[in-house]
Amino acid sequence: MQNTSTLNGLVTFARRHSRFYRRLHADAPRDIDSLAQLPVVDPGEYWKDAQRLDRWPVLTGEADSALVFKTGGTTGDGKLSVFSRDEWLTLTRDFGRSLALQLAPGDRVANLFFAGDLYASFVFVHDALAHVGTAVTEYPFTGSVDPAPLAEAIVRHRINVLAGVPAQLLTFAAWLAGRNRALEGVTAVLYGGESVFAGQRRLLERAFPKAQVASIGYASVDAGLIGTRHPDCAMDEHRTPDGHSLLEILDEESGEPIEACDRTGRLVITNLTRRLMPLIRYPVGDLACWREPPGTPQRKFALTGRSSDSQRVRVGILSLEPHAIGECVRRITASDDWQLLIEQCEGRDVVSLNWVPGASGPDTGIAAGDSLRDALTEQNPQIERLTADGLLELRICRCTVEQLLRHPRSGKQRRVVDLRPYESQRQEQP
Repeated sequence: MQNTSTLNGLVTFARRHSRFYRRLHADAPRDIDSLAQLPVVDPGEYWKDAQRLDRWPVLTGEADSALVFKTGGTTGDGKLSVFSRDEWLTLTRDFGRSLALQLAPGDRVANLFFAGDLYASFVFVHDALAHVGTAVTEYPFTGSVDPAPLAEAIVRHRINVLAGVPAQLLTFAAWLAGRNRALEGVTAVLYGGESVFAGQRRLLERAFPKAQVASIGYASVDAGLIGTRHPDCAMDEHRTPDGHSLLEILDEESGEPIEACDRTGRLVITNLTRRLMPLIRYPVGDLACWREPPGTPQRKFALTGRSSDSQRVRVGILSLEPHAIGECVRRITASDDWQLLIEQCEGRDVVSLNWVPGASGPDTGIAAGDSLRDALTEQNPQIERLTADGLLELRICRCTVEQLLRHPRSGKQRRVVDLRPYESQRQEQP
């Protein structure tokens, strides 16, 4: 196995300095030659006490010279993700070098990712652009810039690359469409944090008719660098960042590694560069399938949706947390039977919370649905903005247990069902 020495060094270090991994790996061999000899992390256990860094058993030391970001939730209750300064430099350097495949000398890049409130995306892209290795200019607008001055600045400064989350880019494209405008000087639209689907892509192509619409790369504030985008990657495809991370695709039911192409499973990462907050066989929350055979350098894979046991579900700029949603459903309906359904309709994300009334629930009528809607909106204030921009529809639907979708093989109830039409699913095999 590649990186065996590096992997054993990481595992040994984590066992020695992290109380979490010392317990998790208590029965694992001292030296390993396969990731399958180690248990897969339970994200729910991993993130316990992550709001208090001095109590979090995952960390291998004090966060004395570090960067701290939030992953999901609000500033007060969101889980925290920690990088040492050297780890952050390695992450942004490796990601920046991968961007050289998508940027050309002289490109002028509008950074439209979000900043502040412990968000990582803007700072991450800003730092990564310093490592591209070619002469590019950054215009650090952030995601809070209004459409009118942004459009004016793009024309005035001849900005030709837009980089941001899909929701921000789509809001800007819709604003342009409403004024019958198109920005033909834009040659690339690079999105990150969420997939772009066919209807959304058409809107972007109308607003920026000369632009290539592509992923900027695949990374998250918790897992770090997961995949890089190369010129031969189709929509939803990325390549494994060899030397930075090890990726596995595991069968959702058996947990066995999948090596065959075009068979979907749970994507699991081992980050070889993170030691302060180790990630060893950590489920990233996505489903994926391989596109190339084992042994292929920088082996290509494709995203196919969100896994049913995701700790965090990205929908546009939303970070929905199934655990928090479940607590709301139990409190309001006295029921544990619910499901989050995510679909696409005419370029708009449709999120349905389907819930089954509890036998002794305090409120199981229309009022319960209204209470659930209010609770979700309070947890996720961005819902109102996305709804107003026509990018999201939130549905609260009372249903029966029989109407909740189950896993086709195990029959288990699925908390999260992602039915959005990922481009990669056209080749997926059962």
